[in-house]
This record gives sequence, structure tokens and C-alpha cells, in this order.
Amino acid sequence: MSEHESSQPRPRVAVVFGGRSSEHSVSCATAASVLAAIDPEAYDVIPVGISTEGKWVLEATDADRLAITVGKELPEVDGKRATVALTSGSGSELMVTEPGQVPSTLGEVDVVFPLLHGPWGEDGTIQGLFEMAAVRYVGAGVLASAVGMDKHYMKLVLQAHGLPVLPYAVVRDREWRLDRSACEETVRALGYPVFVTPARGGSSLGISKVMDHRGLVEAVEHARQYDPKVLVEPAAKDAREIECGVLGSLSGGDPEPSVVAEILVDDTYEFYDFEAKYLGEEHVDLQVPASLPPDVEAQVRELSVRAFEAIGSEGLARVDFFYLGNADVVINEINTMPGFTPRSMFPRLWAASGLDYEALVDRLLQLALHRGTGLR
Repeated sequence: MSEHESSQPRPRVAVVFGGRSSEHSVSCATAASVLAAIDPEAYDVIPVGISTEGKWVLEATDADRLAITVGKELPEVDGKRATVALTSGSGSELMVTEPGQVPSTLGEVDVVFPLLHGPWGEDGTIQGLFEMAAVRYVGAGVLASAVGMDKHYMKLVLQAHGLPVLPYAVVRDREWRLDRSACEETVRALGYPVFVTPARGGSSLGISKVMDHRGLVEAVEHARQYDPKVLVEPAAKDAREIECGVLGSLSGGDPEPSVVAEILVDDTYEFYDFEAKYLGEEHVDLQVPASLPPDVEAQVRELSVRAFEAIGSEGLARVDFFYLGNADVVINEINTMPGFTPRSMFPRLWAASGLDYEALVDRLLQLALHRGTGLR
């Protein structure tokens, strides 16, 4: 049963996915799951794909084509389909144009479910577009999305709120080009081994573990293929990877944390990289809930809500931690649009907390529909 009255007119939902980032295929896979989960009797759904070139098109609801499958090419939006544009005025409408035909309208949009991961989607850019068009949307607003996407500024904000994070170094494009030795010295001060990460990336793309200074240049150059701004952190020795989900409240009360989970990866992978996340399921054990001391679990849940509120997030987020033992917990990152297939951690966290996948999708849509646009 949905969290809204079935007698109400069906809200029109535009599910937007794909995008220009390196996480295009992950976004397509997420959309396949969400499109299948939205109740067609409760919502009128329109799938909108953004091609890798940035073209908005009216997509088909083909879950098999959009899914990530071992042995098959990664899915992507079909940029040859009819073009879609979001217009604003007295209401926000979707217009469809095809060569040689008069533009037609798909009608007014009540809410957008943006399932975009990475830059140009998860970073506040498309959220700003929706704000300008005065259309409601699922998830964090412009500022929270931007802060959550940029791991450098995320750490600055979390530190300013007294939340624990690992030490780090930032390698900016200009500094790397003009004074590489100074960058190397800054990283050396962290102590090896280190993880080298695109500052504004996700899905573990572009990440390398570097054991000593000889591997640093190659790792930074690899990360720079995804983002000219690179973050370097010391590897947390013997750390356990812990995650917790956060959901906004329909009543306007405090955000709600899920149960806590742990990620265990066997020796096939050195860390939880892209292949382990999406193609190596047999080598990864997602323990939901995690086996943790009660006081540590309570600490993780509390810190998750504090991180969610620190960046001003809305709707949903997944907060990732390192548990270093002796009740020492540090925040690794906060994801304002986490992976969202049924086997992804965020939906699993909420399923274990009593909210199944279909109910979770409905909850997020209702949170968006109850939230206004503009300053709030």
C-alpha cells in the first residue's frame, strides 16, 4: 500500500537517468530497477534518458537493456530517440520533438526522480535546473548535492561540524602541472599506502591503492582521467567498511537512520572497486545487519544523521564509514544519490529496516511531492 491516497489523481513522474559522467551505465542500471518498482496505478511514469553527449531523449522502459549484466556491453541511453525538453512557465512540462514533426507535449511534470550518478547530475547541476523550472525532485538540493559530490569540500563541512574524517591531501590540476614535486611531498606526509581518488567521482571509478611513492604519479594520472581534482587519503589499516542509510521524514521530523551494514570483499579484489561492486557479486558479502558492538552501531547511526544534516541533505543519503576498532569510527563519505538497484547497499539497508524496495521508491517520491521548490 502506498503512503498516499489511491483516490488522488496520479502524479506524473519523470525518471531521469544516464548522463555525461563516467557512471552513465550505473545510472541506467539504477533506472531499470526503479522503473520496474514504481506502481503504475499510483504514478504516471515517463522515462527520460540523457545520452553520453548530453542529449535528453524519451526512453523506453526496457529493464533488460538497461541492466548491467556480466558478459554484455554496459548499457547506455539511446541518443537517437525523440528529443525531450523540460519547459517552465505556469507549470513544468515535457516537450517532445522529432525531425520533420511538430513538437508535442507529454504534459505537466509533478516530480522528477533524478537517478544520475557523478558530475552533471549528482553534483547540484541538474538540481539547479529543476529549481529554475520550479519542479519538485527526489533527493538533496543544489548545495548539499555539490558538497556531497566533492569529497574535498565534504570533508571540510564535516570537520566544521565536529565529525571525524581521515586526513587527506588535495591535488589540484594547476598544482600538479606546475609543481608536481610539491604535490608528491604533500602526499608523502600522509604516509603510505594511500588511496588516490577522483575528488568528484563515484562507483569506485578511477581509484587506485598506492603502496609507495613509485606508484603515485601513475595513480594520480589515472584519477585525473575522471577528474582534474584528486583526493589522496592514507589507507585505513585493518579497517572494516561500514555503511548506514538515512531517509527524510514525511512528517517533517528528524531524519531516520537504517540498520548498519558491513562490506566484506574476498582476496580476489584488493578493495571494493567498480568490478567488485557491479560484476563480482560472488566475491562480496554484504552483511545486513552488520555484527557490531551495540555502542558502535549506535554511534554509526547517530553520526549518519549528523552528517546528513551537516551538509543540508534531503530525501536520502548513504553514509560510509571506516571502523578502526576500539570504538574508533571515521566517516569516509556521504552519497546523496547512492546506488539504487535492489542489490545495492542502500535498498538492502532499508529492506532490513522494514521498508522493501517498492515502498522505498514510493517513500522518496512522496517526500519530494511534499517538499516545495525554491528557498526552504
